[in-house]
Amino acid sequence: MVRSYQIERKTNETQIKAELNLDGSGKSVINTGIGFFDHMLTLYCVHGGFDLKLEATGDLDVDFHHTVEDVGLVLGESIYNAIGDRTGIRRYGFAATPMDEALAQVVIDLSNRPYLVYNLPPVLDSSGRFDKGLAKEFFRAFAVKGGMNLHINVIYGENEHHVLEAIFKSVGRALKQSVSLDPGIKGVRSSKGIL
Repeated sequence: MVRSYQIERKTNETQIKAELNLDGSGKSVINTGIGFFDHMLTLYCVHGGFDLKLEATGDLDVDFHHTVEDVGLVLGESIYNAIGDRTGIRRYGFAATPMDEALAQVVIDLSNRPYLVYNLPPVLDSSGRFDKGLAKEFFRAFAVKGGMNLHINVIYGENEHHVLEAIFKSVGRALKQSVSLDPGIKGVRSSKGIL
């Protein structure tokens, strides 16, 4: 069974093409026009073991928001469709990842009840235009379209780059657990019988 999905999304603000394979080896080719964001998405793929081809163009002359949020929508929708009816998935995932002085903990429930919790300590802002606020917009869109309950808690950290890197790595690792198939799970992991 191949758990993959291809999508193309066009709006007046962005144009995005993506191909996702949940059961890959962490290979990615990513171009959003936002170098730091590309780096974070690459880390997410490497640590989650997802293969991703992503090409996005947007109105970056206005700001990064439209591109970042729409990439979140596209990746969330890709995950949602790649896992199908959620039969046999572990559903839950947890990862704690350090990056120098920062420690991020991420918990995911693929419950089909989207919600984002996003707690970060005060950090030194980076010199770039991709920051913790844009990351929050990305993860909100990602969680909503992915049908996931996503809790991101950074226990401590001072450098914004390190904090965001720890988050993206943790999200990849926790999501890999969540989407993993468990032969012991018959149907879906829910007392209701559906997710």
